[in-house]
Amino acid sequence: MKPIAWALGALMAFGLSAGAADAADTTLRISLQLPLKSHLGQNLLLFKEEVEKNSNGDIAVEIYDSAQLYKDKEVPAAVGSGAIEMGVASLTRYVGDIPAVDIFYQPFLFDTADKVRAAVAPGSPVRGPLDDAIKETGSNVLWWQAYGGAIMLSKDAPVKTPEDMKGKKVRVFGKTLGDFVTAAGGAPTLISGSEQYLAYQRGTVDIGMTGVSGVKSRKLWEVMDTITVTNHADIEFIVVVNSDFWNGLPDEHKAIIEAAALKAESDVRDRVSQIEADAYAAAEENGMTVYKPTAEEISAWKSVSQPVYDAYKEKAGKLGETVLDAANNL
Repeated sequence: MKPIAWALGALMAFGLSAGAADAADTTLRISLQLPLKSHLGQNLLLFKEEVEKNSNGDIAVEIYDSAQLYKDKEVPAAVGSGAIEMGVASLTRYVGDIPAVDIFYQPFLFDTADKVRAAVAPGSPVRGPLDDAIKETGSNVLWWQAYGGAIMLSKDAPVKTPEDMKGKKVRVFGKTLGDFVTAAGGAPTLISGSEQYLAYQRGTVDIGMTGVSGVKSRKLWEVMDTITVTNHADIEFIVVVNSDFWNGLPDEHKAIIEAAALKAESDVRDRVSQIEADAYAAAEENGMTVYKPTAEEISAWKSVSQPVYDAYKEKAGKLGETVLDAANNL
């Protein structure tokens, strides 16, 4: 679809959504930092369709994408306080209150798709305690959205080993990823996802860190030309709902929302491998070089990673110890 047609379609959809909201008993506003065309945005549209269809219009869903209302880092407080009913945030945005959530950023801990699936399954010994802890912030987790593995972006040459990172400024999106960069000799800079493009364009940082699907949805090939496929962390987003709002909903509305959330979670998890493959293909089609490190180069990254684990154990307390033990036993 051409950009103008897509924009008009989005405006029409928003207008229909607003009209539906006027007629609905319950309205769910959802804040999303990524564009609606991103796979997380499309996943929210699936949720919206399911909820509105199965509630016969009694529940309306409004999606505010591209950080229109809140940046990623603002979502936990906005949802927890009830300023908005729902929001999508990177799991690591809860690290200030719950340091243990950064279990997924321990370097190369979840190094296979099977380990990731086992860890993120609802009620798993890794995810379950984290979901429970997030309730203490005033939000309930409805579902997790798979975003894929963390990669590195650069210009002119890949980031093959820690030697290539020494002395470089690196965009990160979490404190633990920053610890990883520091351990490798780089200088971490925390930059919101929606501000990434400008940071690369202006040279605020030398190296980027993100998920490959974000390269496609944000057209980062316009400002970076090389991807290094490290997959050193598993990036997860979560969709949360304000606890007081949730507790006040009729049971039949809760059931409809929970069923839609479960369908949305299964859909995005099942499709993430293809989403990543399509994003890599799009990156190459748009002139990017995709570099896959050798086993020896990955070993070099692992060899500098122990301080990250040490820092995690120190900060994450008993909960961190519990989920780390569970992750090691997957």
